[in-house]
Amino acid sequence: MIETRKRCAWIGSDLMREYHDREWGVPLHDDRKLFEFLVLEGMQAGLSWSTILNKRENYRRAFDGFDPARVARYDAKKIAALLEDAGIIRNRQKINAAVKNAQAFLRVQEEFGSFDAYQWRFVGGSPRVNRRKSLRGIPPHTRVADAFSKDLIERGFSFVGPTVVYSHMQATGMVNDHLTSCYRWAEVQNP
Repeated sequence: MIETRKRCAWIGSDLMREYHDREWGVPLHDDRKLFEFLVLEGMQAGLSWSTILNKRENYRRAFDGFDPARVARYDAKKIAALLEDAGIIRNRQKINAAVKNAQAFLRVQEEFGSFDAYQWRFVGGSPRVNRRKSLRGIPPHTRVADAFSKDLIERGFSFVGPTVVYSHMQATGMVNDHLTSCYRWAEVQNP
């Protein structure tokens, strides 16, 4: 059967299509998954998202299922082992940032009850529905992403610049940046 549904134009592989169709832009409220996306978005900085998606299962294995409490306790020996793991991007700064971000993530959970409660307050608890007609209309960041990024940095996070944070917001459904011509634009509004 020939697929006739229209999708966002950035899809370039079966893996990206599956990610687009099942995850991207769906409002997410699970703290462990939010931590996973935060780490993966940081790992993606300077690389393509498909590179990270292709290594996602390796990251899940290497980072203990993205359990922030475990990642927060990583020591020099564990970081050295991660730097030898060919299944992930072996960038010392990004790996150190993941550990630092896990520690900050736990502090945010303690302060707000959950990272979810903290994160979603930047959009008033509901996704912002954009009406983008082309990829050119999607900005690399917004004022909300700028404010979210600034607050994360003030709380001790790193590799969370405005562009990384806006990508995180798109991935976790804080904003709906599916093109209006994409069948998922309407679907993610009513998951």
